[in-house]
Amino acid sequence: MKRLFFFIIILFSCAIGKAQQSITIHGTVQEQSFKDPLMYATVRIKNAKAKLLAATITDEKGAFKLEFILTDSATLEFSLVGYQTLVKTLSKSNMAVNLGIINLQPDATLLKEVAINGEQPSISLKLDKKIFQVGKDVLSQTGSSLDVLNGVPSVSVSPSGSVSLRGNSNVLVLIDGRRSGFTQGNALDQLPADQIERVEVITNPSSRYDAAGSAGIINIILKKNKKSGLNGQLSLVAGIPNETKITPSLNYKSSKINLFSTFGLRYSDYNGLYISDQSTNDAGTINLLHKRQDEDRHDDAKMLYVGGDFLLNNHNTITAAFLNKTTNDHDKTSLQYDYRKKGQALDSTLLRTGESWEKRNYNQLEFNYTKTFNQPNRKYTVDMQYDFWNSDKDWNLFTRKLAPTTTAFPGVRTSSIGASKDFMLQTDYVHPLDSVSNVEFGIKAEKRSVTSDFKAERQNSNDWEILDGINNQLIYNELIGSAYVQFSSKWNKIAYQLGLRTELTKIGLEDRAGTFNNDKSYTRFFPTLNLTYPFSENASLQASYSKRINRPSLFSLYPFNELTDFNAQYVGNPNLNPSYADIIELGFLKNWGKLTFNPSLYYQNNKNIVQDYTYRNSDELFITTPINIDGETRGGIELSMLYNPYQFLQFSMEVNAYHFKQKGFYANQDFNYNGKILTSRISAQLKLPKKLSFQGRYNFTGAQNNAQSRTASIHNIDFGAAKTFLKDKASLIFDVTNFFNLKKFETTTRGNTYLLSQVNSPNAARYRLTFVYKLNLKENQGVRQAKTGNRN
Repeated sequence: MKRLFFFIIILFSCAIGKAQQSITIHGTVQEQSFKDPLMYATVRIKNAKAKLLAATITDEKGAFKLEFILTDSATLEFSLVGYQTLVKTLSKSNMAVNLGIINLQPDATLLKEVAINGEQPSISLKLDKKIFQVGKDVLSQTGSSLDVLNGVPSVSVSPSGSVSLRGNSNVLVLIDGRRSGFTQGNALDQLPADQIERVEVITNPSSRYDAAGSAGIINIILKKNKKSGLNGQLSLVAGIPNETKITPSLNYKSSKINLFSTFGLRYSDYNGLYISDQSTNDAGTINLLHKRQDEDRHDDAKMLYVGGDFLLNNHNTITAAFLNKTTNDHDKTSLQYDYRKKGQALDSTLLRTGESWEKRNYNQLEFNYTKTFNQPNRKYTVDMQYDFWNSDKDWNLFTRKLAPTTTAFPGVRTSSIGASKDFMLQTDYVHPLDSVSNVEFGIKAEKRSVTSDFKAERQNSNDWEILDGINNQLIYNELIGSAYVQFSSKWNKIAYQLGLRTELTKIGLEDRAGTFNNDKSYTRFFPTLNLTYPFSENASLQASYSKRINRPSLFSLYPFNELTDFNAQYVGNPNLNPSYADIIELGFLKNWGKLTFNPSLYYQNNKNIVQDYTYRNSDELFITTPINIDGETRGGIELSMLYNPYQFLQFSMEVNAYHFKQKGFYANQDFNYNGKILTSRISAQLKLPKKLSFQGRYNFTGAQNNAQSRTASIHNIDFGAAKTFLKDKASLIFDVTNFFNLKKFETTTRGNTYLLSQVNSPNAARYRLTFVYKLNLKENQGVRQAKTGNRN
């Protein structure tokens, strides 16, 4: 009897446990007529008393996963703006784990009122990245991708086009998840802002991504063709200083093919002003130099991007595309040098004028094969990319003394010819083990070959002779092979992802003259860990760890230098080594409807970092060159907030504060230093009746110090206004960047015998008027979501 009693108790306990067990259901939501996946559709589970059990939104592929406690019955609800809400009743008898395809029908009544996509979250937190929707911000509808990035929280752009993340320039920028010609040679200013759909900021990437970049990865996702049939867009830009752009795009989409094309013309002028004051102590004599440089830069550019997605059948798709980008730059510069001794009148004045011509031609071929399976989320891909480019730049420089007497010096000319070939092959496979667990692995190989010839000549009567022996060729070869594996699953409510990546790097660097010959080979392992815990539908906590590598850029290795300024030059260092970083981050995201709150804590331990070092050589020329120092630790807090008190008013704010500690010693220079840095950004957008919008943005970067230099705080204001008309087919946007010319870069550099003070204004205030017209955009068509295809 006792045994029977205990047996009944055990059966009862098991029955209760089974009744309370957690199950996960999944499926895909799509549009009923065109069978396109619907992104950001809301999926809710409610019990018999209409109490919410769980909720989520669909991803870019329309897929969703939902975990809840099994009860006698439940109601499943699917909703999206512009579509009829679909309700399904689930019970124990029909409780399927895989719900398959869920079709939503367009709501004809709502479509008359809503001719845009459903509202998407401005900030969303995923397992290994943050996503910032570019949306309909006024300041993100015109200009280039650099203007868009300047408005993305955590991201900043330097005057030279270098992108930083949380104040760290060691960031990897991708286009649609791949390296691109737009990210080579600071060419992001040639990518139009209106071609960007969203920006993914991955501060602690998983093993799926390249290990390069200790700051993380910025992935720019381009807009895809969202409409069936023939459609396109025409963008016209006029600006002061001159900025003329014409960018037409034409697309065609059917059930089997998706053809896309974009053509761009750009004619731009830039005005720059650079002022510096120099004080040197030469054997007790204080010598002073005041230098003023005026720049007049003119850029012509053409861009062509064509390709297509070809659906072979329901499970096999091929994408092929070609990109060509050509630029012709014509720059003029004038440098005036005023010399005197401290306490005395002007001693002498020199004037150097220069004119340069540069041609660049970049080409990119890309191919993708994607195979999907009946099993949801199972996918196999092959990617191939071949980049090849060449450049040719010539400088003509003329110098003469203006005071105390007029003297002309021999002319100088330089020639720089470069070429590169880069081939990449990658394959990835994702295999779901069950409804919540996935295993993913892949391999990648990339080979890059670069040649660069540099020659400097000085005029000698009617002939030219080599100047200071500067006539050399750089040959650079790089091979990177990598492989990764990662596993993701859930334990109770905690989603986790474990990954391991290994990368083999072989680098060869030599010059024709035999001055240096550096061959380096190293293999490293890069583990990653990502954890996410959802407190509720509107609150998530994320923790992550990764190990990263920073390989020296080709620019930092390049040992030749332009001779435009005969007082100060930048010279690369062929002996640079890679640096490594261990990164830990903890982030939280909370949404109260009108308010989104997103704080993050982060810590980085960097070894063998690259730091610029400035010194005077034997010819009394100031040389800045990159070097390796022992390391740097960095810890900080970042806070992003988005507040929508009313439908017509939106505020956003970002604050990033961090402390760093550097260690190192090089050539009698002590690099040990502790410092603190604060950056912030505030933006406000107002939407008025008649589809009129205004936006203003203020950027602040606090003063920064290191062992050699101090940079003063930087302020910047941008403003824009937009008007939509012609039944939402046309838009007119006016914007101003660097309002009031506030953006100036003031730097002071100290050495044992010198003091350098510089004030640089590389770009004057720019005023732009942009007209955008959407071709064949049928009424109510914009509400449909598109297949994101392979180029995601």
